[in-house]
Amino acid sequence: MSNPYLEGLLAPVTEEVTAHDVPVTGRVPSELNGRYLRIGPNPLGLEDPESYHLFTGDGMVHGVRLRDGRAEWYRNRWVRSRRVAAKLGEEWPEGPVFDDFDFAPNTNVIGHGGRTFALMEAGFRPYELSRDLGTLGPCDFGGTLKGGYTAHAKKDPATGELHAVAYYFGWEHLEYTVLSASGLVTRSVEIPVADGPMVHDLALTQKYVIVYDLPVTFSMEMAMSGAALPYAWNDVHPARIGLLPRSGDATDVRWIDIEPCWVFHTMNAYDDGDRIVLDLVKFPSFLRDGRLEGNPPPVLDRWTIDPAAGTVARQTLDDRPQEFPRVDERLTSLPHRYGYTVASQAVGDDLVGEALLKYDYRTGRTDTRLFPAGSAVGEAVFVPAAPGSGEDDGYLMTLAHDAERAATDLVVLSAQDFTGAPVAVVHLPVRVPSGFHGNWLPDDD
Repeated sequence: MSNPYLEGLLAPVTEEVTAHDVPVTGRVPSELNGRYLRIGPNPLGLEDPESYHLFTGDGMVHGVRLRDGRAEWYRNRWVRSRRVAAKLGEEWPEGPVFDDFDFAPNTNVIGHGGRTFALMEAGFRPYELSRDLGTLGPCDFGGTLKGGYTAHAKKDPATGELHAVAYYFGWEHLEYTVLSASGLVTRSVEIPVADGPMVHDLALTQKYVIVYDLPVTFSMEMAMSGAALPYAWNDVHPARIGLLPRSGDATDVRWIDIEPCWVFHTMNAYDDGDRIVLDLVKFPSFLRDGRLEGNPPPVLDRWTIDPAAGTVARQTLDDRPQEFPRVDERLTSLPHRYGYTVASQAVGDDLVGEALLKYDYRTGRTDTRLFPAGSAVGEAVFVPAAPGSGEDDGYLMTLAHDAERAATDLVVLSAQDFTGAPVAVVHLPVRVPSGFHGNWLPDDD
């Protein structure tokens, strides 16, 4: 029996590679000085490939260093958890794991306070990385993090603080934290919940932290049977969203019931007078029987929340299958005009990215940038041309597979010329397996 998550563009690579002076078609903008990093599952030494689940592969970080108009280097490195270090015959760098719960994070990689972190959820701590992607070890932010962390923290552009909501199967609550710009947890709120829900993301406005409590929950039955990912759709778990005032505590959370659905990723949210506008990608349901296959495709929604009335008006803006929504992150918690997603087409039971979509929420226009079949294009990361440039004045970075080379390109687009020729294409020397999230980490951050 084969496993589709170990084949094709999802198949793991088997070597760590370092390449210098990576070839470029076009021109790398001279203002792009930093690292584009992307992470995803890349299982090492699987004992039972047939039972492998895409979400549980050891994390590998891929990085491209841009400086002075050049692609200075490409590197890929496994995150050295205890297991990975042992498989590689290396000494584990050690560090403060939570509840003896250790894993090589595979979901997101971010920069914060001049440091680099690989992120995971479900009770796992971040791993700190060096600038050249070496593993420094698990991190509890100077002893201030009680438990695990999240894959999706939201940075307040005014304060530089990271807002996060973490979950763990052994808790009867969610843990909301605020991480200071200097890397210490300065605020923590335990929010009681039932059934151990999976909470992959959150939303942030100037007034509220928006918490998703949706019907994908921990399954003890699956855990006892040895399931790699013991979470599944739960028909009896109510769907609701919680509004936590930024300065409030657990008793201040306002819960609003909604029709059952699942949300992996928020595009952005903001306050609109007394209401809240929330843009996101919605699954009608997800992980039925714990399976990735066979779920209805995700669509782009706008939810308008009226806290006083306790209502959520949900509108589907685009019913094409899509995921990985992004905005200019300088506008996190603030009104945005533009948003970007990865459009997907069905290939068997899988959704494979073949296009990027750009939404103009002011005019209602949607632009589609098609990629060749089999590109498996990744999420579009917006990078401003300068710190003070306008929302659409900058670049979009994404990874796309080049079938002719059987390798991957880092594609740099002009955000204002979304469907035009790329500004630059960096031709990486190897294939980057289809993965999860990436970000741009400028040298001055």
